[in-house]
Amino acid sequence: MVSKMLNSEQLPPRILESMSSAILVLNNELQLIYINPAGETMFSLSARQLLNKPYSELMEDSVDLQSHLKKAFESQHPFTRHEVKLTLVADIEVVVDFIVVPLVQPDTGTSVLLIELYKLDRLLQISREESQMAQQQATQKVMRGLAHEIKNPLGGIRGAAQLLERELVSDDLKEYTGVIIDEADRLRNLVDRILGPNKQPCKKEINIHTVLEHVIRLLTVEDHPGISILRDYDPSIPDLLADADQLIQAFLNIAQNALQALGNEGRITFRTRVERKVTIGDHRYDLAVRIVIIDNGRGIPEDMQDKIFFPMVTGRAEGTGLGLSIAQSLVLLHDGLIEFTSIPGQTEFNVLLPISKEG
Repeated sequence: MVSKMLNSEQLPPRILESMSSAILVLNNELQLIYINPAGETMFSLSARQLLNKPYSELMEDSVDLQSHLKKAFESQHPFTRHEVKLTLVADIEVVVDFIVVPLVQPDTGTSVLLIELYKLDRLLQISREESQMAQQQATQKVMRGLAHEIKNPLGGIRGAAQLLERELVSDDLKEYTGVIIDEADRLRNLVDRILGPNKQPCKKEINIHTVLEHVIRLLTVEDHPGISILRDYDPSIPDLLADADQLIQAFLNIAQNALQALGNEGRITFRTRVERKVTIGDHRYDLAVRIVIIDNGRGIPEDMQDKIFFPMVTGRAEGTGLGLSIAQSLVLLHDGLIEFTSIPGQTEFNVLLPISKEG
């Protein structure tokens, strides 16, 4: 039956097998009777393991698609659902456009459903990356304007306090002007820290593992006997052009965040991987390095996940809320990208840094 169906003019097998989206064909009992290689890749299982399974065993969806599939058989009308979240048989979660086309086999007259699963994860990731970079640039612009408005009157207050101090004879009164000057300086320094680094990186060829080892040494100097640090390095990663000091600061800020989330016990893993044909923002790169810092701590609260890169946002009473904001600024200065995922027991910060541009 499958061979006859795939030899029909409606479903040329070469086209189906060369498509990058997953193609599934279901019979009238909603059993899988064909899946193309892209579908096997998406499910991480072979056709032999998937064929003849009912739809309900292949995937779980968030919008009750099974009832719509039955209606499509009855009406012979195609339908599409956008941005559907599926949990596949191997507990793989994907976001897809779900396209269904009823077909009638001309040689048998029986109906089948052709389903195309067009994976959106990468498109959504690109959109999220672009939104994140635009948000960072907008935040920096607002903060720089705000800093200018704050620093001008601060300079006037400090200057007036200095002039007043020269006119005063009493040391008791000079103590008050000293407080004004010190507080003005403190506020100016705070504004500078909120703005983050604005010095362009001094790039040289560096080995990313040398940078990470320096960060690990700084972490182990502190006394945390219950914390273990693991390494999962890819030794094939070539050197990249970067400012070692700035990257050390960025990774140290992320790692210290992980350390604080662990408390007295847990583990931090430093993982590196090389990636090929990567798009970051508007640029395409032949090679990039992905650095992942993972901890098994309590995770980042959901109500904070949308704003942890904003300055002055922190979940700790003693925190300044500047560490991740500065880390993001430093990564962006290297044309890179930083993002994260977090659930209780597993928080991952991913930093993607370009190594060589395409061509």
